[in-house]
Amino acid sequence: MTVEFLEVETPSNTAVSAARTCYFPNGIVPPEKSEGWERKDDLLKGIFKGGHHTTLMHTHVTMLISGMSRHLIWRMLHGHPYYNSEQVSQRYAKMKIENFVYPKEGDKAEWEAYYQKRFEDYEKLIEILHPDVLEVVPKFRRKDSMKKAQEMARYVLPGGMSAYLYHTVNIITLLRYIAVAKAMPECRAEAEEFADLLAENLVKIDASLRPLVEHAQEGNPLFPEFDMDGLKEKIKLGSDQKVKVYDVVGDAAFAVNDNYADVLRYSQMLPDSGVLGGFSSYIKLSLSADAQNQRHRKSPAIRPALESIYRRSAYTPPIIAKNAEALALYERSIRESYDFFEAQREKLGFGEAAYALSNAHEIELIERNDFTSFHHKAQMRLCYNAQEEIFDVVYEQALQLRAMGVAGAEEFLPPCTTRFKMKIRPTCPEGDHFCGIKVWKLDFNEYKRDI
Repeated sequence: MTVEFLEVETPSNTAVSAARTCYFPNGIVPPEKSEGWERKDDLLKGIFKGGHHTTLMHTHVTMLISGMSRHLIWRMLHGHPYYNSEQVSQRYAKMKIENFVYPKEGDKAEWEAYYQKRFEDYEKLIEILHPDVLEVVPKFRRKDSMKKAQEMARYVLPGGMSAYLYHTVNIITLLRYIAVAKAMPECRAEAEEFADLLAENLVKIDASLRPLVEHAQEGNPLFPEFDMDGLKEKIKLGSDQKVKVYDVVGDAAFAVNDNYADVLRYSQMLPDSGVLGGFSSYIKLSLSADAQNQRHRKSPAIRPALESIYRRSAYTPPIIAKNAEALALYERSIRESYDFFEAQREKLGFGEAAYALSNAHEIELIERNDFTSFHHKAQMRLCYNAQEEIFDVVYEQALQLRAMGVAGAEEFLPPCTTRFKMKIRPTCPEGDHFCGIKVWKLDFNEYKRDI
């Protein structure tokens, strides 16, 4: 794994100057005024120990990260709302065999053979599925057909596949990463390696941060436990249900206007009464889909340690289910993934063996949405270009809210339909990526996707 910090101003100067400005009657204290100030380090330690952390949030660090497993990115980097990432996509970029992370104590030869087999399944599935994809995509989108085949084939790839990304967070978030690494329920050794690299880079760019880094390294965080089975019993979850909305508070009491319809989503900066109502949802979906789902920062969720909710349960994309050859390969590949994972679990423990779990492995989570934020999520995920599995989840949430009689639930719609109702042109905001279907002319109950 490599972690490179892009050039950044001295964080301690900015934090101390921001703190001094709070009490300075003659204007802003610029960062350079705290460089070399005799009380700088004492003030920095004081505001940190006192929990006055907002001054440390002014400086953001952009990192170039390569070689981190997708499982750790899901569990740690994207498991909270205080970040921005741009990551190589398994939907749009062809994966490469060399991009895998190996468990620290694992048998390299065994894991290499396992990864090689899964990658061969991935490539074969692309080949099998491509003709099927060509049959269902609009003619003007045929140039994207191979990417759609890759999107479906990626489900057989394990979470041990690595990624490269831009990742931007503030100083407090970096310190939290360092602290919580030792509490990760999966990929802990890799998390601790990342934490060490962060500590090294932070002290390198600003020696005044060393006491704060040491404080984070000495922390003893606990990963929270959650009784998923108890909750499912409480909400009377059906045996085949993958989505269930419950604990609805209030109605979706807002007027869909330009704040909601514009692509900038002004509703996120100018909140209205919709933020006072909301709902919780039990959701079962694949690791791959949740990696996209968790990018909605204002849809916070509880994601339990996977060991506590582990069952052999994998998502099958409909286009694969319809092709006998593809389905046979897919089911064999998923079965072999679970066999390998369970064998490695006996040797390495669940957390390190988790690299073997496929993208298709289904997890369970509890998500909370306020109505204003869910309207934004619905526009993004009810678009026919959205990842199919998340489309299905959000559609089911919106459908259940309608069935429950929540006032305003009929406004949870894709962007084209919202824009059509608001008479905003163009109706589809996707430009050349228009899906080819005039969804805004369909009744909500008629929504159906081929891929």
